[in-house]
Amino acid sequence: MSLVNAKLMMKDAYKKKYAIPHININNLEWAKTVLLAAQEMKSPLILATSEGAVKYMGGYKTVYGMVSGLMEDLKITIPVALHLDHGSFDACVKAIKSGYTSVMYDGSHETFKVNYNNTKKLTKLALVNGVSVEAEVGTIGGEEDGIVGNGDIANPDEAKKMSSLGIDMLAAGIGNIHGPYPESWKSLNFEALQQISAKAKIGLVLHGGSGIPKEQIQKAISLGISKINVNTELQQSNAKAIWAYVESGEAKKGKNFDPRKLYAPGTAAMRETVIEKIKEFGSENRA
Repeated sequence: MSLVNAKLMMKDAYKKKYAIPHININNLEWAKTVLLAAQEMKSPLILATSEGAVKYMGGYKTVYGMVSGLMEDLKITIPVALHLDHGSFDACVKAIKSGYTSVMYDGSHETFKVNYNNTKKLTKLALVNGVSVEAEVGTIGGEEDGIVGNGDIANPDEAKKMSSLGIDMLAAGIGNIHGPYPESWKSLNFEALQQISAKAKIGLVLHGGSGIPKEQIQKAISLGISKINVNTELQQSNAKAIWAYVESGEAKKGKNFDPRKLYAPGTAAMRETVIEKIKEFGSENRA
C-alpha cells in the first residue's frame, strides 16, 4: 500500500473518539519496528520525523525512500502517513516536494498574524499536492530537537480562525510538554481543551504524549484529541533495553557485536511500547 495523507484517518478518529498514534522515527530500526507493530494491531499510523531526524537520516528523499520501500517489502496494508513534525515554513515546502504526505507547520513562536498567514500559504500548497496539514496555536512546553516552548495555553478564538483555513488537524497548548514530565506537573487543562475543541471543530493533536497518565489520555480523547505524538517513551524503552543487554555481558558473547543482535532488545522493547500506545489510544482494528 502507498503512503496516504492523514485527512481521512483524522476525520474518522475525530468522529469515533479514538486517537491516531503519531510515532517519531529516528532510523531504519525505528521505522521497521513501528510499521510492523501497527500492522500487527491493524491500526492507522502517522510516521513522523523532526527536522533534526531528517538531517540525521540523510535528507527528506532518503526518509521517503526508506519508508516507501519498507511498506512495499513488508507488505504493509494499514494506512500510513509520512509526516514532518514541527517544521519551519521552508522545511514543510521541502517535505511536500520530497513526497511527504503530511506536514506540521510550527508557527507558534511567531505572532499569530505571521503564523496564520504562513499556515494559509502552506495549506494552499499542500492541497494541490494532496498533503494534509497540521498547524499549532499556543505553545507546547519543554524541548524537542531544539524547539523550545514555555507551554502557553492556546486561545480558543485563534484555534477557530486557524481551523477555518481548511487544515486537517490542530496542535493546541493545553499544559502538555515535550520530553519527560517533571514531578511537579499535575494535569492537562481539560477546561481549555473543551473550549478549544468547541471552537475548532476538527481533530486536535496532543504533543508530548509520553508520560501522561492513561486516564488523562483517554479523557483528552473524549474531548476532541484525535492524534497523540509519542517520541520520548520509545527512546527511553529502546535505550533501557540495549543498556541492560550490554550491562549483562551478553553483548560480549560470540558475535553479539553484530548490530542486528545488539539492536534487537531495543527494537523488541519499542514494539511493546507501540502496541501499548495503540491500545491506550483506541486505534486497534481501526485500519
